[in-house]
Amino acid sequence: MVLATIQCIEDAHRLRFSHKHLTDDEARRIAKAIGRLPEFLMQRQGFYSRDGGHSRWRKDRPYHVALEDHYVRAHWFGIDALCKLNSIPFNATGEKIQDGATWCVYEFTWQMDAIQFWDRFNGRWLRGSEFHYPERPKDLLPMKELRGFPEFDPKKARG
Repeated sequence: MVLATIQCIEDAHRLRFSHKHLTDDEARRIAKAIGRLPEFLMQRQGFYSRDGGHSRWRKDRPYHVALEDHYVRAHWFGIDALCKLNSIPFNATGEKIQDGATWCVYEFTWQMDAIQFWDRFNGRWLRGSEFHYPERPKDLLPMKELRGFPEFDPKKARG
């Protein structure tokens, strides 16, 4: 079944009028992304749809993941940069959960974003205000990693 046809011009960088056309590498990447759409749309095993159970876990409410407050403070710039690189919104709800430590809650519209964030930063998956520990999906795509990103050093930031 043909989903889309992606046209390109080989050696587009040599032609003056090629700025309006895709190179073969750009066309290949777009075609791969289109081919992966069904993978992103499928329900992940071990995670639950929003319409099950708890009143806070509804379709009109986002998915929630909690990270420990000390971890967020120590790695803020790296977490923010990774989320931007992977086009994952990093939205804090402002809610704090006290459970052995202080946990900050982040919300996600898309389950795949929440799962990748949860997996990458060893967060806690929330159902309502309770932690939930699902198994990691075997076929979960990892987030793209930063290359050459300097670690934040608060001693150097003071000047």
